[in-house]
Amino acid sequence: MNSFPVCNILMYSHDTYGLGHIRRTMAIANHLSDINTNVLILTGSPIAGRFPFPDQVDFVRIPGMIKKTNGEYQSLSIRINQDQALSIRTNIILATAQTFRPNFFIVDKEPHGLKREVLPTLEWLKKNNPQTITILGLRDILDEADIICKDWQEKEVYQSLARLYDEIWVYGNQNIFDSVEKYQLPPNILDKVFFTGYIPRTQLPSERKAEIRKKYRIMDDDIFILVTTGGGGDGGEVIDHFIDMHQYFPTSLPFKSIIVTGPFMPKERREKTKKLAKNYGIKTYPFYPRMEDLMKAADLVISMGGYNTVCEILSHGTPALIIPRETPRREQLIRAECLNNLHLLDFIPWNEVTPLLLRDKIISLIENRSRYIKAMAAFKLSGLEIIQTRIDHLKKRPIALTTFTEEAVS
Repeated sequence: MNSFPVCNILMYSHDTYGLGHIRRTMAIANHLSDINTNVLILTGSPIAGRFPFPDQVDFVRIPGMIKKTNGEYQSLSIRINQDQALSIRTNIILATAQTFRPNFFIVDKEPHGLKREVLPTLEWLKKNNPQTITILGLRDILDEADIICKDWQEKEVYQSLARLYDEIWVYGNQNIFDSVEKYQLPPNILDKVFFTGYIPRTQLPSERKAEIRKKYRIMDDDIFILVTTGGGGDGGEVIDHFIDMHQYFPTSLPFKSIIVTGPFMPKERREKTKKLAKNYGIKTYPFYPRMEDLMKAADLVISMGGYNTVCEILSHGTPALIIPRETPRREQLIRAECLNNLHLLDFIPWNEVTPLLLRDKIISLIENRSRYIKAMAAFKLSGLEIIQTRIDHLKKRPIALTTFTEEAVS
């Protein structure tokens, strides 16, 4: 009988809307999983099952919720009230942790989870399974500093960071945006904070670019533009701007395009977009599970600038024009400004987009693409490497790894 220690990693991603949280979580999970490491993802994403999961990675679907107003949520699919939905989610999260007994519990972005739903699990682990290492993973930028500081003060987040978490990982570079300073992290938790750098995506072989372009009949000398707005729930205006530009310049736009609207764009708007785009020979897709293929093949990406999309852009070295959302959070605008200062991308503020400016920015990016490609090639995305280093280091602590035996599953 063969036996070996198995490490169980539980990851929480609240996923009220969009694709960013689940894609970031999956990128980390895919990297950490191996024959001796199980990764189980708790997610509210309604499309988690559309993504390919490798061996040793699985997910538990908790009922989806969507933000209705600031601070108020409603069930995404079933007709129950907020309290009922949160109670179900809270109990599933806790029961999963109690049964799975993770060696690591990694919480994405929200220190307390959606509406404090992760707090019971964090409290239970500290009391009943103290060997579990609890980690909070924060994206590079959350929002404007004063908003986050006020919110964390009111919700007693600072106390939870000190009491309930063993480490805090920031998926960004401190010299680009210093979360410690901006969000006024207190001295008693600074030794828990680790900046990992941005999280890279899977690198594709160079021949993949030619294969994708051939698939869509894009010649070597064609300019191929990809327009994507992530989940698409709030990206319709960006796509409208791109199509308006074609209407404004119907005969003078020398490029081919594909639009991925996102699965959360309302069906009526998606159908309208598809019809308008077809007039200009633009292909549209509601969802593309291998977005990295299109990004690799594109000469330019136009997007809103969420964390996940930016990491994919930087990973594939494709020049990008960002039109960052500024409500309800300004994190996309702040990120675009920071990365633009490093010549990694260009952007247009949300309220300044016009057909003429959009065309001029596109032409400028295409003409100067080598500068952006060079800057991205020199920019190291160290996120997964440093996360693995932290996990390996923490495994040396006296934590009890599960013993897996072949007999146990025979």
